[in-house]
Amino acid sequence: MRLPTRSVLLAAATTALVASATTAYAVSPGAVGRDAPAKAGVTAYGWTVTPTGTTERFRGLAPVSRDVAWVSGTKGTVLRTTDGGRTWGDVSPQGLGTAALEFRDIEAFDARHAVLLSIGEGEDSRILVTDDGGATWTESFRNTDPAAFYDCMAFSSPRRGLAMSDPVDGRFRLVQTSDGGRSWTPVDPAGMPAAQAGEFAFAASGTCLSSGVDGRTYLVSGGVDPARVFTSTDHGRTWTVADSPVAGGASAGIFSVSFRDARRGVIVGGDFAAPTGAVDNAAWTADGGRTWTKSTTNPSGYRSGSAWVPRTARTVLAVGPSGSDVSTDGGRTWSTFDTGSFDSVECTHDGACWASGEQGRVGVLTR
Repeated sequence: MRLPTRSVLLAAATTALVASATTAYAVSPGAVGRDAPAKAGVTAYGWTVTPTGTTERFRGLAPVSRDVAWVSGTKGTVLRTTDGGRTWGDVSPQGLGTAALEFRDIEAFDARHAVLLSIGEGEDSRILVTDDGGATWTESFRNTDPAAFYDCMAFSSPRRGLAMSDPVDGRFRLVQTSDGGRSWTPVDPAGMPAAQAGEFAFAASGTCLSSGVDGRTYLVSGGVDPARVFTSTDHGRTWTVADSPVAGGASAGIFSVSFRDARRGVIVGGDFAAPTGAVDNAAWTADGGRTWTKSTTNPSGYRSGSAWVPRTARTVLAVGPSGSDVSTDGGRTWSTFDTGSFDSVECTHDGACWASGEQGRVGVLTR
Protein backbone atom coordinates (compact mmCIF):
# COMPACT_ATOMS: atom_id res chain seq x y z
CA MET A 1 0.00 0.00 0.00
CA ARG A 2 1.10 3.63 -0.51
CA LEU A 3 1.29 3.55 3.23
CA PRO A 4 0.11 6.07 5.82
CA THR A 5 2.78 8.69 6.21
CA ARG A 6 5.01 8.41 9.22
CA SER A 7 3.67 11.70 10.61
CA VAL A 8 0.06 10.50 10.42
CA LEU A 9 0.84 7.28 12.25
CA LEU A 10 2.98 9.01 14.85
CA ALA A 11 0.18 11.49 15.51
CA ALA A 12 -2.25 8.58 15.91
CA ALA A 13 -0.12 6.95 18.61
CA THR A 14 -1.00 7.54 22.23
CA THR A 15 2.17 6.72 24.12
CA ALA A 16 5.86 7.59 24.25
CA LEU A 17 8.88 5.41 24.88
CA VAL A 18 8.98 3.48 28.13
CA ALA A 19 12.59 2.61 28.72
CA SER A 20 12.15 -0.39 30.95
CA ALA A 21 8.97 -1.30 32.78
CA THR A 22 6.51 -4.07 33.42
CA THR A 23 2.77 -3.51 33.34
CA ALA A 24 0.07 -6.09 33.92
CA TYR A 25 -3.69 -5.90 33.73
CA ALA A 26 -6.39 -8.41 34.54
CA VAL A 27 -8.50 -9.77 31.72
CA SER A 28 -12.15 -9.25 32.60
CA PRO A 29 -13.98 -12.43 33.65
CA GLY A 30 -16.37 -12.06 30.73
CA ALA A 31 -13.49 -12.58 28.32
CA VAL A 32 -11.92 -15.56 30.05
CA GLY A 33 -12.03 -18.82 28.10
CA ARG A 34 -10.66 -22.33 28.51
CA ASP A 35 -7.08 -21.11 28.48
CA ALA A 36 -7.50 -19.04 31.65
CA PRO A 37 -6.88 -20.57 35.10
CA ALA A 38 -10.26 -21.78 36.31
CA LYS A 39 -9.51 -21.11 39.97
CA ALA A 40 -8.44 -17.49 39.59
CA GLY A 41 -11.05 -16.56 37.00
CA VAL A 42 -8.69 -14.05 35.35
CA THR A 43 -5.42 -14.15 33.45
CA ALA A 44 -2.75 -11.45 33.89
CA TYR A 45 -0.80 -10.30 30.85
CA GLY A 46 1.72 -7.50 30.47
CA TRP A 47 4.79 -6.34 28.57
CA THR A 48 8.31 -6.02 29.91
CA VAL A 49 9.76 -3.27 27.71
CA THR A 50 13.44 -3.65 26.86
CA PRO A 51 15.64 -0.59 26.13
CA THR A 52 16.92 -0.64 22.54
CA GLY A 53 18.88 2.61 22.64
CA THR A 54 17.07 4.12 19.65
CA THR A 55 13.87 5.98 18.83
CA GLU A 56 13.32 4.43 15.39
CA ARG A 57 9.98 2.78 14.72
CA PHE A 58 10.16 -1.02 14.44
CA ARG A 59 7.29 -2.48 12.41
CA GLY A 60 9.44 -5.43 11.34
CA LEU A 61 9.73 -8.09 14.05
CA ALA A 62 11.25 -11.57 13.91
CA PRO A 63 11.70 -13.32 17.25
CA VAL A 64 13.38 -16.72 17.05
CA SER A 65 13.31 -17.77 20.71
CA ARG A 66 13.26 -16.40 24.24
CA ASP A 67 16.82 -15.20 23.65
CA VAL A 68 17.08 -14.28 19.97
CA ALA A 69 15.03 -11.62 18.18
CA TRP A 70 15.44 -9.19 15.28
CA VAL A 71 13.63 -5.90 14.64
CA SER A 72 13.67 -3.65 11.59
CA GLY A 73 12.35 -0.18 10.96
CA THR A 74 12.85 3.39 9.90
CA LYS A 75 16.03 4.94 8.50
CA GLY A 76 17.36 1.57 7.39
CA THR A 77 17.67 0.33 10.98
CA VAL A 78 18.01 -3.32 12.03
CA LEU A 79 18.74 -4.49 15.59
CA ARG A 80 19.37 -7.96 17.01
CA THR A 81 19.43 -9.39 20.52
CA THR A 82 20.81 -12.75 21.63
CA ASP A 83 20.20 -12.33 25.36
CA GLY A 84 16.44 -11.91 25.58
CA GLY A 85 16.47 -8.16 25.00
CA ARG A 86 18.91 -7.18 27.74
CA THR A 87 21.22 -5.78 25.06
CA TRP A 88 20.70 -4.98 21.39
CA GLY A 89 23.27 -4.78 18.61
CA ASP A 90 22.95 -2.54 15.56
CA VAL A 91 23.20 -4.84 12.52
CA SER A 92 21.83 -2.40 9.96
CA PRO A 93 22.97 -2.93 6.35
CA GLN A 94 25.95 -0.78 5.47
CA GLY A 95 27.19 0.46 2.10
CA LEU A 96 24.09 -0.62 0.19
CA GLY A 97 22.30 2.71 -0.05
CA THR A 98 19.64 1.62 2.43
CA ALA A 99 19.99 4.26 5.14
CA ALA A 100 16.80 6.06 4.08
CA LEU A 101 14.71 2.95 3.43
CA GLU A 102 11.75 1.74 5.49
CA PHE A 103 12.33 -1.84 6.64
CA ARG A 104 8.76 -3.02 7.33
CA ASP A 105 9.24 -6.81 7.47
CA ILE A 106 11.98 -9.14 8.63
CA GLU A 107 11.95 -12.94 8.81
CA ALA A 108 14.60 -14.74 10.86
CA PHE A 109 15.35 -18.41 11.44
CA ASP A 110 18.20 -18.30 13.94
CA ALA A 111 20.78 -15.82 15.23
CA ARG A 112 22.58 -15.69 11.87
CA HIS A 113 20.09 -16.04 8.99
CA ALA A 114 17.50 -13.31 8.34
CA VAL A 115 15.64 -11.87 5.34
CA LEU A 116 14.75 -8.19 5.25
CA LEU A 117 12.11 -6.30 3.21
CA SER A 118 12.06 -2.58 2.53
CA ILE A 119 8.83 -1.08 1.21
CA GLY A 120 8.06 1.69 -1.22
CA GLU A 121 7.34 2.50 -4.82
CA GLY A 122 9.59 1.13 -7.53
CA GLU A 123 13.15 0.39 -6.46
CA ASP A 124 12.50 1.25 -2.82
CA SER A 125 10.97 -2.23 -2.55
CA ARG A 126 13.98 -4.47 -1.95
CA ILE A 127 14.90 -7.71 -0.20
CA LEU A 128 18.21 -8.33 1.57
CA VAL A 129 19.59 -11.45 3.25
CA THR A 130 22.26 -12.13 5.87
CA ASP A 131 23.91 -15.39 6.91
CA ASP A 132 26.32 -13.96 9.48
CA GLY A 133 24.06 -12.32 12.03
CA GLY A 134 23.82 -9.04 10.16
CA ALA A 135 27.57 -8.40 9.88
CA THR A 136 27.04 -8.32 6.11
CA TRP A 137 23.92 -8.14 3.93
CA THR A 138 23.37 -9.03 0.29
CA GLU A 139 20.62 -7.53 -1.86
CA SER A 140 18.73 -10.43 -3.45
CA PHE A 141 15.75 -8.63 -5.00
CA ARG A 142 15.02 -5.12 -6.23
CA ASN A 143 11.67 -4.22 -7.70
CA THR A 144 11.96 -2.53 -11.09
CA ASP A 145 8.25 -2.12 -11.85
CA PRO A 146 7.12 1.41 -10.91
CA ALA A 147 3.57 0.09 -10.46
CA ALA A 148 4.58 -2.41 -7.76
CA PHE A 149 4.82 -1.74 -4.03
CA TYR A 150 5.89 -4.69 -1.84
CA ASP A 151 4.25 -4.93 1.58
CA CYS A 152 4.97 -8.21 3.39
CA MET A 153 6.83 -11.53 3.38
CA ALA A 154 5.98 -14.96 4.78
CA PHE A 155 8.12 -18.09 5.09
CA SER A 156 6.81 -21.62 5.56
CA SER A 157 10.33 -22.94 6.22
CA PRO A 158 13.84 -21.47 6.45
CA ARG A 159 14.15 -21.96 2.70
CA ARG A 160 10.68 -21.43 1.25
CA GLY A 161 8.98 -18.05 1.26
CA LEU A 162 6.85 -15.47 -0.56
CA ALA A 163 6.82 -11.70 -0.83
CA MET A 164 3.76 -9.78 -2.01
CA SER A 165 3.08 -6.51 -3.75
CA ASP A 166 -0.07 -4.44 -4.07
CA PRO A 167 -2.00 -5.30 -7.24
CA VAL A 168 -0.26 -4.85 -10.58
CA ASP A 169 -2.31 -5.33 -13.74
CA GLY A 170 -5.33 -6.12 -11.57
CA ARG A 171 -3.87 -8.83 -9.29
CA PHE A 172 -1.74 -9.01 -6.16
CA ARG A 173 1.80 -9.80 -7.27
CA LEU A 174 3.99 -12.47 -5.64
CA VAL A 175 7.63 -13.47 -5.86
CA GLN A 176 8.95 -16.68 -4.32
CA THR A 177 12.18 -18.12 -2.96
CA SER A 178 13.28 -21.69 -2.34
CA ASP A 179 16.77 -20.91 -1.06
CA GLY A 180 16.13 -18.87 2.06
CA GLY A 181 15.72 -15.52 0.31
CA ARG A 182 18.95 -15.60 -1.64
CA SER A 183 17.09 -15.53 -4.98
CA TRP A 184 13.51 -14.71 -6.04
CA THR A 185 11.32 -15.60 -9.02
CA PRO A 186 7.82 -14.40 -10.01
CA VAL A 187 4.76 -16.50 -9.17
CA ASP A 188 2.41 -17.05 -12.10
CA PRO A 189 -0.40 -14.51 -11.56
CA ALA A 190 -2.98 -16.80 -13.19
CA GLY A 191 -3.70 -18.47 -9.84
CA MET A 192 -4.51 -15.18 -8.08
CA PRO A 193 -8.12 -13.89 -8.12
CA ALA A 194 -8.66 -10.44 -9.58
CA ALA A 195 -8.31 -7.53 -7.17
CA GLN A 196 -11.15 -5.08 -6.82
CA ALA A 197 -10.72 -1.45 -7.78
CA GLY A 198 -8.86 0.34 -5.01
CA GLU A 199 -7.85 -2.85 -3.19
CA PHE A 200 -4.40 -3.03 -1.60
CA ALA A 201 -2.53 -4.38 1.43
CA PHE A 202 -1.12 -2.61 4.48
CA ALA A 203 2.62 -2.69 5.17
CA ALA A 204 2.08 -2.08 8.86
CA SER A 205 3.52 -5.14 10.63
CA GLY A 206 4.69 -7.65 8.04
CA THR A 207 1.63 -9.81 8.67
CA CYS A 208 -0.63 -8.89 5.76
CA LEU A 209 0.85 -12.13 4.36
CA SER A 210 1.11 -15.13 6.68
CA SER A 211 2.11 -18.77 6.37
CA GLY A 212 0.17 -21.59 8.01
CA VAL A 213 0.46 -25.36 8.14
CA ASP A 214 0.69 -27.77 5.21
CA GLY A 215 1.43 -25.22 2.51
CA ARG A 216 -1.28 -22.78 3.52
CA THR A 217 -0.74 -19.06 3.00
CA TYR A 218 -3.04 -16.14 3.78
CA LEU A 219 -3.18 -12.63 2.32
CA VAL A 220 -5.40 -9.84 3.64
CA SER A 221 -6.51 -6.60 2.06
CA GLY A 222 -8.05 -3.20 2.62
CA GLY A 223 -9.17 -0.27 0.54
CA VAL A 224 -12.45 -1.99 -0.30
CA ASP A 225 -15.52 -2.67 1.82
CA PRO A 226 -15.68 -5.33 3.05
CA ALA A 227 -12.00 -6.16 3.39
CA ARG A 228 -11.06 -9.56 1.99
CA VAL A 229 -9.03 -12.66 2.89
CA PHE A 230 -7.17 -14.64 0.22
CA THR A 231 -6.21 -18.27 0.99
CA SER A 232 -3.79 -20.63 -0.74
CA THR A 233 -3.30 -24.30 0.14
CA ASP A 234 -0.41 -24.91 -2.29
CA HIS A 235 2.32 -22.47 -1.20
CA GLY A 236 0.86 -19.55 -3.14
CA ARG A 237 0.32 -21.06 -6.57
CA THR A 238 -3.50 -20.84 -6.51
CA TRP A 239 -5.83 -18.80 -4.31
CA THR A 240 -9.44 -18.43 -3.23
CA VAL A 241 -10.90 -15.25 -1.74
CA ALA A 242 -13.60 -14.57 0.85
CA ASP A 243 -15.29 -11.43 2.11
CA SER A 244 -14.79 -10.60 5.78
CA PRO A 245 -16.86 -8.68 8.35
CA VAL A 246 -14.01 -6.17 8.77
CA ALA A 247 -14.83 -2.76 7.34
CA GLY A 248 -12.53 -1.40 4.65
CA GLY A 249 -11.84 1.99 3.14
CA ALA A 250 -9.10 4.38 2.08
CA SER A 251 -7.28 3.94 5.40
CA ALA A 252 -9.11 0.88 6.69
CA GLY A 253 -9.27 -2.88 6.31
CA ILE A 254 -7.46 -5.97 7.56
CA PHE A 255 -3.90 -5.33 8.67
CA SER A 256 -2.95 -8.75 10.07
CA VAL A 257 -3.90 -12.42 9.70
CA SER A 258 -2.80 -15.26 11.96
CA PHE A 259 -3.75 -18.95 12.04
CA ARG A 260 -3.24 -21.41 14.87
CA ASP A 261 -3.80 -24.50 12.69
CA ALA A 262 -5.52 -25.43 9.43
CA ARG A 263 -8.96 -24.35 10.71
CA ARG A 264 -8.65 -21.65 13.37
CA GLY A 265 -7.59 -18.14 12.48
CA VAL A 266 -8.11 -14.47 13.30
CA ILE A 267 -7.93 -11.20 11.40
CA VAL A 268 -7.54 -7.76 12.94
CA GLY A 269 -7.42 -4.25 11.56
CA GLY A 270 -9.56 -1.14 11.58
CA ASP A 271 -8.83 2.40 10.43
CA PHE A 272 -5.34 3.76 11.07
CA ALA A 273 -6.74 7.28 10.74
CA ALA A 274 -9.02 6.54 13.72
CA PRO A 275 -6.67 4.59 16.02
CA THR A 276 -9.14 4.26 18.89
CA GLY A 277 -12.05 3.14 16.71
CA ALA A 278 -13.34 -0.27 17.79
CA VAL A 279 -16.06 -1.11 15.27
CA ASP A 280 -15.85 -4.14 12.96
CA ASN A 281 -12.06 -4.46 13.38
CA ALA A 282 -11.68 -8.18 14.14
CA ALA A 283 -13.08 -11.54 13.06
CA TRP A 284 -12.43 -15.26 13.46
CA THR A 285 -12.78 -18.44 11.43
CA ALA A 286 -13.07 -22.12 12.34
CA ASP A 287 -13.20 -23.47 8.77
CA GLY A 288 -9.81 -22.49 7.41
CA GLY A 289 -10.88 -19.08 6.17
CA ARG A 290 -13.80 -20.05 3.97
CA THR A 291 -16.11 -17.98 6.19
CA TRP A 292 -15.46 -15.32 8.81
CA THR A 293 -17.50 -14.21 11.84
CA LYS A 294 -17.00 -10.80 13.40
CA SER A 295 -15.92 -10.66 17.02
CA THR A 296 -18.62 -10.10 19.61
CA THR A 297 -16.33 -7.84 21.63
CA ASN A 298 -13.72 -6.02 19.52
CA PRO A 299 -10.17 -4.95 20.28
CA SER A 300 -10.29 -1.43 21.69
CA GLY A 301 -8.79 0.29 18.64
CA TYR A 302 -7.10 -0.13 15.29
CA ARG A 303 -4.84 -3.18 15.48
CA SER A 304 -1.94 -3.84 13.10
CA GLY A 305 -0.49 -7.11 14.45
CA SER A 306 -1.72 -10.46 15.78
CA ALA A 307 -0.24 -13.71 17.05
CA TRP A 308 -1.41 -16.92 18.73
CA VAL A 309 0.13 -17.63 22.12
CA PRO A 310 2.05 -20.93 22.09
CA ARG A 311 0.93 -23.82 24.30
CA THR A 312 -2.61 -22.49 24.50
CA ALA A 313 -5.68 -23.69 22.66
CA ARG A 314 -7.47 -20.43 21.97
CA THR A 315 -5.38 -17.48 23.16
CA VAL A 316 -4.38 -14.82 20.65
CA LEU A 317 -2.87 -11.33 20.95
CA ALA A 318 -3.51 -8.15 18.98
CA VAL A 319 -1.51 -4.91 19.13
CA GLY A 320 -1.77 -1.39 17.75
CA PRO A 321 -0.86 2.23 18.53
CA SER A 322 -3.55 2.53 21.23
CA GLY A 323 -2.85 -0.69 23.09
CA SER A 324 -2.77 -4.48 23.28
CA ASP A 325 -5.65 -6.94 23.54
CA VAL A 326 -5.98 -10.64 24.30
CA SER A 327 -8.65 -13.14 23.33
CA THR A 328 -8.90 -16.46 25.16
CA ASP A 329 -11.71 -17.81 22.99
CA GLY A 330 -10.13 -17.82 19.54
CA GLY A 331 -10.98 -14.24 18.62
CA ARG A 332 -14.64 -14.21 19.59
CA THR A 333 -14.13 -11.66 22.37
CA TRP A 334 -11.21 -9.37 23.23
CA SER A 335 -10.02 -7.53 26.35
CA THR A 336 -7.43 -4.77 26.57
CA PHE A 337 -4.48 -5.46 28.87
CA ASP A 338 -2.05 -2.65 27.97
CA THR A 339 -2.38 0.89 26.58
CA GLY A 340 1.17 1.31 25.26
CA SER A 341 1.88 1.60 21.54
CA PHE A 342 3.04 -1.42 19.51
CA ASP A 343 2.81 -2.21 15.80
CA SER A 344 3.84 -5.87 15.62
CA VAL A 345 3.59 -9.01 17.74
CA GLU A 346 5.07 -12.46 17.15
CA CYS A 347 5.49 -15.58 19.29
CA THR A 348 8.12 -18.32 19.21
CA HIS A 349 8.01 -22.09 19.47
CA ASP A 350 9.54 -22.03 22.94
CA GLY A 351 6.66 -19.95 24.28
CA ALA A 352 7.97 -16.37 24.14
CA CYS A 353 5.91 -13.52 22.67
CA TRP A 354 7.55 -10.28 21.53
CA ALA A 355 6.12 -6.93 20.37
CA SER A 356 7.71 -3.90 18.70
CA GLY A 357 6.71 -0.42 17.63
CA GLU A 358 7.41 3.29 17.69
CA GLN A 359 10.12 5.12 19.65
CA GLY A 360 12.32 2.02 19.70
CA ARG A 361 9.78 0.17 21.84
CA VAL A 362 10.23 -3.62 22.09
CA GLY A 363 8.53 -5.76 24.72
CA VAL A 364 8.39 -9.35 25.95
CA LEU A 365 5.06 -10.76 27.17
CA THR A 366 4.67 -11.65 30.83
CA ARG A 367 1.84 -13.90 31.99
